[in-house]
Amino acid sequence: MNNVEWQTKQMGKFTLRFRPYTLELRHVFTVASFSRSTTPVVLTELEYEGVVGYGEASMPPYLGESQESVMGFLAKLDLSNFQSPFQTQEILSYVDSVDQKNTAAKAALDIALHDLLGKLMGQPFYKIWGLNPDLIPPTSYTIGIDTEEMIRKKVEEAGQFQILKVKLGLDTDKMIIDTIRSVTDVPLCADVNQGWKNKEEALEMAHWLKERNVVFLEQPMPKEMLDENAWLTERSPIPTIADEGCQRLADVPALKGVYTGINIKLMKCTGMREAKQMAELARALEMKVMLGCMTETSCAISAAAQLAPLVDWADLDGALLIGNDLYDGMYVENGKCFLPDRPGIGVIKR
Repeated sequence: MNNVEWQTKQMGKFTLRFRPYTLELRHVFTVASFSRSTTPVVLTELEYEGVVGYGEASMPPYLGESQESVMGFLAKLDLSNFQSPFQTQEILSYVDSVDQKNTAAKAALDIALHDLLGKLMGQPFYKIWGLNPDLIPPTSYTIGIDTEEMIRKKVEEAGQFQILKVKLGLDTDKMIIDTIRSVTDVPLCADVNQGWKNKEEALEMAHWLKERNVVFLEQPMPKEMLDENAWLTERSPIPTIADEGCQRLADVPALKGVYTGINIKLMKCTGMREAKQMAELARALEMKVMLGCMTETSCAISAAAQLAPLVDWADLDGALLIGNDLYDGMYVENGKCFLPDRPGIGVIKR
């Protein structure tokens, strides 16, 4: 699968290339609803006048996309009506209109277009947006659901990180937190992946977790339980963050009061353009902002990191969880994210 040839589509002044690639995880990754050891992605390249922008679609199971659906979507695109990549709004509005959903496929084109634009301007995108990379919060590192022995091993491997993200949502929640606390006292954020179903028990857990230096709860209950999540948010001693419950820009206004904040991911929201709009809207609504990721190469991670100075919490460890990254881009030292001073999203092929 990882040696598949690029498919090429000529569209006027643009050339689009894409191919499937399979990410290999360093550890089996378990959350409340499934386990996996690989993640399918589709890599993209968008070329204009000899300059090439890189993009990526990552498809974890719950998004409902596949390599086949992403490549099918990309094959439908026709940019031949556009004369310049600087028609960004028109291009991305057209891409969004081609089909419903397909948000990761749309993100792959969006990321490649932003990378291309930055290269044409000779500047990293965070500079184009006027953002200060010194304001990027430290990234969390994810500890999936596992045995006590493996959790200890993963936490010890994550010694450089200043905050850890812990997957919860099964009947092992307290064991997992106690095991981590036997090894480290760094702050934690808890991602329940909709795993709790009872609001009173969720509130009890929120208090228990606060005592153990957990700084926020991500998607504590199913996204459909709006009233219950709002009830919890009103009473919780720590912030609540919508993940599965917040996909795109249009979702944000109705979530004020239901959650304290939102988790923005490029693969959910069609890419960098809408992610930035979501962050700005959440700020205007006085909501907290988290920037997350799927399991991705440094291509999509570096794209997300361009807007990381806008957020309260960053969870940009996706490329650190895999063993076969094809790109060199944003890197992490002592838990801090550093953006290379290269144009576009800042990635080069390894």
